Amino acid sequence: MNTRKQHLTYDLFLILATIAVLCIICFICMYGMVHFKAARIQLLPAPQKLLYLNHMNRLVAPFVIGLVFLIGICIPRRLLSDRRLMWANAGFIVLIFACGVWSGIRAALMVTLLVSLMLQSVVLVLAIAGSSRLKFETRNYWVRVGSCLIHLGLVLFVLDILSHNRPGLHTVLFVLTTVSSMVGMLLCFYAGPLADFLKLRREPNSGQSLDPCSENLTQKD
Repeated sequence: MNTRKQHLTYDLFLILATIAVLCIICFICMYGMVHFKAARIQLLPAPQKLLYLNHMNRLVAPFVIGLVFLIGICIPRRLLSDRRLMWANAGFIVLIFACGVWSGIRAALMVTLLVSLMLQSVVLVLAIAGSSRLKFETRNYWVRVGSCLIHLGLVLFVLDILSHNRPGLHTVLFVLTTVSSMVGMLLCFYAGPLADFLKLRREPNSGQSLDPCSENLTQKD
């Protein structure tokens, strides 16, 4: 029971922290767009536009780093035990720090996201295959797959943010992010009706009445 409570507390912390960081990023993005139009920055010379964009990038950067860090420590826990997870996270932090010192913070973020993307892809494949090795709070198959798709969408979302200066890659990542997130949310929210629908499709005699009252009435007639 204590272990389960610890898992719930850990998961709850990650969920709340991720939601808080995403809300702050969304607020900064909305503020940046509204202020850009209200202050008519689009009419200013190119150097002043660049200064404004750099200012907004510096403002949102700490929260993007925080989101990457949360994703990095959240994904491996589906695959590893608590003890191995601690060592994996410690090694992950050392790797990020080393990449940041050696090649800069952008390179460290890209390495973190690529590792997270690889791990999340493995988790998604295992979830689709119905593997029992994965650690989830629910045993519902569709909720597991949907959760994996939502996490994959988060990783792709941050990759999309970092790839905004590459129009071709940005478009691909935007489409993948949208599809992954939407399908994941649909599977999570409608897991019950989807399971019932598939169960009915598998049962050829599902149209017959299973109500004992109607069966009794039929026998009497």
